[in-house]
Amino acid sequence: MQTFEIKDLLLIQPRIFEDDRGLFYESFNETKYKEILGAEIQFVQDNISVSKKNVLRGLHFQKPPFAQGKLVTVLRGSVIDVAVDLRKESATYGQYQLVELTENNKLQFWIPPGFAHGFCALEDDTIFSYKCSNYYSPLHEETIMWNDTDLAIDWKIINPIVSDKDKIGKYFNTFDSPFK
Repeated sequence: MQTFEIKDLLLIQPRIFEDDRGLFYESFNETKYKEILGAEIQFVQDNISVSKKNVLRGLHFQKPPFAQGKLVTVLRGSVIDVAVDLRKESATYGQYQLVELTENNKLQFWIPPGFAHGFCALEDDTIFSYKCSNYYSPLHEETIMWNDTDLAIDWKIINPIVSDKDKIGKYFNTFDSPFK
């Protein structure tokens, strides 16, 4: 498990059993993850997205009372994954953490409530998996601009494919965070 300067973000490496037949790993065990995350986390919704190369999704988050923690991983392909700290009282407010998640490294990235999240697919047919700690609520969803100059995220690509919704997100300097 890897920790970061931004408190509460975790990168988890599952234990992988591999031999000439293939491989096996436990992608989730409630007891183990309660120990790892140090909290009573209950996942209530799983999501899967499939993206073409250079598709950028984000930066998304949900406001309380529908704030979500996310345990994310890549099942096929690879992504640049980003979490932005939106907790106003955090010493790292407005900072981001970038990680590469791939089908080969099988890393899982824990992003607790209070963060915006986004990723960019680096390969065609990338399959991205999210375990969410709260239900999706369109009334509580917000988007911060993926290319915000104050955040200055290096997505490692030029000319990403972005949805219409993600093209009209808020800029960080005009955003009033609902997270303490």
